[in-house]
Amino acid sequence: MSNGRSASAEVGAVQSDDSSLEVDVSDEDETAGLDRSDVGMNDADLSNEGVEDIADPFDEVDAEDEVSPIEETSVDGDGEDLRRWYILKVQSNREKSICEALARRVKIEGLDRFFGEIMVPTEDVAEYKNGKRQVVKRKLYPGYVVANMVLNEETWFLVRETPGIGDFTGAAGKPTPMLPEEVDRTVKSASPDEEDGETIKTAIPFETGDRVRIKDGTFGNFEGDVDSLDEANGRITVMINIFGRSTPVELEHWQVEAI
Repeated sequence: MSNGRSASAEVGAVQSDDSSLEVDVSDEDETAGLDRSDVGMNDADLSNEGVEDIADPFDEVDAEDEVSPIEETSVDGDGEDLRRWYILKVQSNREKSICEALARRVKIEGLDRFFGEIMVPTEDVAEYKNGKRQVVKRKLYPGYVVANMVLNEETWFLVRETPGIGDFTGAAGKPTPMLPEEVDRTVKSASPDEEDGETIKTAIPFETGDRVRIKDGTFGNFEGDVDSLDEANGRITVMINIFGRSTPVELEHWQVEAI
């Protein structure tokens, strides 16, 4: 009898264990159901349908954070009203050839509508060689050229990729157009209006403070320092020592020579 009772007890124990096992599995299923409902997921949510319609927030951030050296400008027609004058840093003593090279590239790339004049800022000055007066062009700013253009991605890259050109002038890495007074001083002086009747300056090969010797006239062989220059009339004022006193003497610039 004792053996039969022991066997019954063991069967009961096994059944008890099975019921606990069933409870555990049931709890697990309930837990899984709660997790899915909590996050609001269903079979439709797990499909790939409609995924392409979801915008990636990082794409928008990257687009906003991207920094361009210029602001894109659209142009209708020749865009003349949108052109501005910009200063370009170029290799010294190659200003003219670089201007010509840039103009050729503009035509080749078909970007003529974005560009106006490309030039080396100069001014007319009179020089005396072998006793003869002749008018020549003198660079206002050696190492620079100016371009009248619409600034956009195409024109910016075209200019930057032209051999001999360093970069645009401007602040914070962005090209800055010339101010109206700079255009008047730089551009208009390179293309003077004959009706204005402006006096042509005389190129004087001296600067204030230079030590010179007078080679002609009443004070021949006197030495002194250049005090001022009058390019409009081609004359200079030299301070010489007469009777122990510093005295200004006005002379033609060709009447003196550098020491």
